[in-house]
Amino acid sequence: MQDLVYPHERIFSVVTLVLGLLAWAALIAGTFGAALVVLAFGFVAYLFAQSALIARIKGNGVELSESQFPDLYAQFSACCDRLQIELRPRAYILNGNGSLNAFATRFLGHQYVVLNSDVVDAMNKQPDGVRFYMGHELGHLRMKHLTGHLLRWPVLWFPLLGAAYSRAKESTCDRHGSACCSSPEVAARALAALSVGASRWEKLEVNSYLAQARQTPGFWMSFHELVSGYPWLAKRFSRVMDTNAKMPPRNGFAYLPAFLVPYAGRLGAGFGFLILVYIVAVFAAIAIPAYQDYTIRAKLTGVLIESQPNLDALGKYYESSRAIPTSLDIAGLKSTLADGSKLSLDAKRMLLTVHTAHGDLIFVPSAGADGHVTWSCTNGERLKPTQLPASCRKK
Repeated sequence: MQDLVYPHERIFSVVTLVLGLLAWAALIAGTFGAALVVLAFGFVAYLFAQSALIARIKGNGVELSESQFPDLYAQFSACCDRLQIELRPRAYILNGNGSLNAFATRFLGHQYVVLNSDVVDAMNKQPDGVRFYMGHELGHLRMKHLTGHLLRWPVLWFPLLGAAYSRAKESTCDRHGSACCSSPEVAARALAALSVGASRWEKLEVNSYLAQARQTPGFWMSFHELVSGYPWLAKRFSRVMDTNAKMPPRNGFAYLPAFLVPYAGRLGAGFGFLILVYIVAVFAAIAIPAYQDYTIRAKLTGVLIESQPNLDALGKYYESSRAIPTSLDIAGLKSTLADGSKLSLDAKRMLLTVHTAHGDLIFVPSAGADGHVTWSCTNGERLKPTQLPASCRKK
């Protein structure tokens, strides 16, 4: 059964699990356990959403059994036996409203495989073909793709990594689907229904479609596959026909832009780009004000240095006369610094305010028991605390 696992899946499975556990540990430690609260709320939300899906399946679908569509149930049972699945999931048919699809899910320990009615109808002339879809979804359950998702969740949106792991899982499940069919060609033709529809798959010229996989190494083809959770169907078709088939290499230049697009799951690359825009916007919202604060701090550091002679002069005046000067002129100070900043003096408290282009920097005096004056600085009008020079922010 080991040959049913796509080789790359083992690597990505370990990498995403290790990184996911580390990310969870960092989130829990970094938020002092608050991440556990978020996780609890997330589980409750999942519980309600998943319960709605299961209720829809049970309420609107038809469960396969020995008495209900026994032909399909027999094929499902045979596929479970082929994949050595002892605890059989419950299988349903659900109206697909024109969609060729199938999916696997689980809820509170119970597993389900759901076939859209359109998939079953499409395989009407090749009943063995529906086994491909059954086997594919059983592959997700057998490989526990649904149970390990939560542990890996923090890193699955990572560019390249999340999409690569998803594609590897799909390739593994294609192998499971093929194993349930009587031949690789039957499996490949069943898969081709996703490309050409419910009836045209019968007339598909196999060799021409195999050759189509050679069109995939272009830049844009490579880029959009790298950010997608599914390999191109032409590639999947080729690998189902021959598990050892070599695919053309992707365009190397496509990896750079793909590295910038977070993986958005089944929402697609376009949504992934929106996530990227959101992340960039968040970082910009943080970084731009921080950079502006940095530049203002640098300029105010220069103002602080230029103000030091004035502070020394005020301190000496007070120490010698034991009185606060009534004006800057009396203390022998100029009212303007070299950079054009204006000075003003509070004659009651001897506060010296420097009116800069970025806001007011206020120097506050304090006298020790020996009468020696020391100075601290704080922000005034239009100046934020984060924009103060480092020496002003020290406690």
